[in-house]
Amino acid sequence: MITKNDKNKVRKKRHARVRSKITGTESRPRLNVFRSNNHIYAQIIDDMNGVTLVSASSNDKELGLSSTGNVDAAVKVGELVAKRAADKGLNSVVFDRGGYLYHGRVKALAEAARENGLQF
Repeated sequence: MITKNDKNKVRKKRHARVRSKITGTESRPRLNVFRSNNHIYAQIIDDMNGVTLVSASSNDKELGLSSTGNVDAAVKVGELVAKRAADKGLNSVVFDRGGYLYHGRVKALAEAARENGLQF
């Protein structure tokens, strides 16, 4: 009998492998991405102090999105997280794709954040 691997279990394993090599510091925090079927979330995290510095998601009221699970929403979230980071004085981060492929919504969020001032 053939058993199919759970996609999220495989993603978490991949994420743990990447996270063993990536950490966010106070001077260069980590930009983490979480993607669900309906929404996308981004956080800028200082792992040394265990603090989330900035966050944005497709749930945010100020975005006013009608459709939240697509590339357009990811672009808006990327722009918003970059704007909020700039307001806190952050311009350089380490990108953590969360075990997802760098494609589609994850790529759109990353490129929008880069275009709006974040460097990674």
